[in-house]
Amino acid sequence: MINHKHLRNLIIRPTLEHLGMWSEAAENLVLGTAAHESLLYHLKQQGGPALGLYQIEPATHKDVWDNFLIYKEDLTSKVRGFAAQHPFTNDLDVELIGNLYYATAICRLVYYRRPEPLPGADDVVGLAQYWKDHYNTHLGKGRIEDWIDHYSEVA
Repeated sequence: MINHKHLRNLIIRPTLEHLGMWSEAAENLVLGTAAHESLLYHLKQQGGPALGLYQIEPATHKDVWDNFLIYKEDLTSKVRGFAAQHPFTNDLDVELIGNLYYATAICRLVYYRRPEPLPGADDVVGLAQYWKDHYNTHLGKGRIEDWIDHYSEVA
């Protein structure tokens, strides 16, 4: 299991700051996403396609690149800078598993491209609802109550 304080302070915060997308609410949302999606433990979804601490599906990953980053040259450069060059050119999905900076950037972008503002940093229910609406979606099996429980363990 990854130490949640290290993940917050050494990976999430610097990544979001580098992207110019840091806020306390964004940091809490990304940390809560990792805590819930992978329990800070699983790097591959059990019985599914999702990868890494944030359990990002390859289709979602591709969509971030094809329908968002393609239009954001400066941001694309920052995100590409997190990726190792060899895997980047061969299989970018592998970066979601082994590259915490890159996976964190993609997780943040999944949320960032939504027009609704983030809830307050201390609004745990609001953050959980935001996760459900924009990351897990109404079709997903994830439950808000579980997100809150997992986030509470690392907050």
